[in-house]
Amino acid sequence: MPKWNFLLLFLVFLISCSEGKKSLSGNQPVKATDFFSAFTPINLPVQYADTNLARKSDTTTISYAVFHQFVPDTALKAFTGKDTNKTNIHPVGKIDKENELYLLANFTQHKKTRLGVFLFNKDKKFVASQELMSNQYDDNYRHSTSINKEPTFVIAKERMTPDNQFFYTRQGYAFNAESSSFMVIINESNEDSKKMNTIINPIDTLASKNKFSGDYIEDKKNFMSVRDTKDPKRYQFFIHFEKNDGGCTGELKGELTMVSENKAIFKESGDPCVIDFTFSNSSVKLKEQGSCGNHRGIRCYFDDSYQKKKKKEKKK
Repeated sequence: MPKWNFLLLFLVFLISCSEGKKSLSGNQPVKATDFFSAFTPINLPVQYADTNLARKSDTTTISYAVFHQFVPDTALKAFTGKDTNKTNIHPVGKIDKENELYLLANFTQHKKTRLGVFLFNKDKKFVASQELMSNQYDDNYRHSTSINKEPTFVIAKERMTPDNQFFYTRQGYAFNAESSSFMVIINESNEDSKKMNTIINPIDTLASKNKFSGDYIEDKKNFMSVRDTKDPKRYQFFIHFEKNDGGCTGELKGELTMVSENKAIFKESGDPCVIDFTFSNSSVKLKEQGSCGNHRGIRCYFDDSYQKKKKKEKKK
């Protein structure tokens, strides 16, 4: 009897193992639990480079038909093109937040591999997607994607010239709940020397008739502009600063909301940055309360005071 019991237990073990991991490579519908469990948790922060992109995915293959159960055609075909049957899809991992679930997957067609992120809400319904990187760039740059704990997806390209000059461009994407899409919250580059030496104020020409609208300055490289909106309790603003002889810079464009007669706050869904503003008739004081690292250097903060520039009176 003990021998037969052992064989019975062994058969039960084999059956349970075969049912434990469902195949996702066919054309038949699969359970949502099987699909999402194919993506293993990612330990953040993490970085993916174009040179090892294909090796970062799991060996599990997900067919287009199965992926299409959970992600619509419009999002998927941005990665596969029309030849959906010639694309191999492999899970890279997942980032599980309280109300958001991010799935990362590789899409390989011939020798080209693309890395994409797909966002689902807490009910596991698809919301948005974003391409992060490819391994087939031909521009002499090193390409990478870094993901921090928030998460923010920073797409970068870097190169070193023969005379040891370092050039880079970085764009950071984060999910914005109001627009239900990924938005650019970081845009940095030293490629254009003219752009480095010229600070472009994107709201300079907008109306400035309300009480606290105007320009608050320390010098040409450290200032804050405030402009009207249709709501008198909300203002558009643009901040630019350069500290430590240019060693640390910060820049932020957004909308602030008045919370009392002279106090306001910047707080935007999908962005961990929070800034308090205190206005007077002649100045404004900034105090960073949340994590604004996506908009500034590591060792400097949005903690400044600026004097209000007097408006030029129009000649009668």
